[in-house]
Amino acid sequence: MNVALAETDLTWRHVGTIDDIPRQGARCVKNAEMTIAVFRTSDDRVFALEDKCPHKAGPLSNGIVHGGCVTCPLHNWVISLEDGTAQGADEGATASFPVRLEGRDIYLNLSA
Repeated sequence: MNVALAETDLTWRHVGTIDDIPRQGARCVKNAEMTIAVFRTSDDRVFALEDKCPHKAGPLSNGIVHGGCVTCPLHNWVISLEDGTAQGADEGATASFPVRLEGRDIYLNLSA
């Protein structure tokens, strides 16, 4: 799933289905110049973060999803999927976006 979103679209956008994302994986959507990673956990929860680690802008979509976090593939920073904050002794955050799951369909709120 790699979906381009138009800037003029309203608040909630359909970005695919949960079946488009492997468990403990991610897929990316574009919103203007920003790339947003949509993550699926092993228990089918869905989260969305800007696809940029707060440390060195590593692609979080390529990281390892575990529990409610993703580990950046560049320097192993652990980022909360719920709010984008770095965990442990690391400091910083990436933008997070509200996600709504309706049946198998994923909706992303771009106005937050």
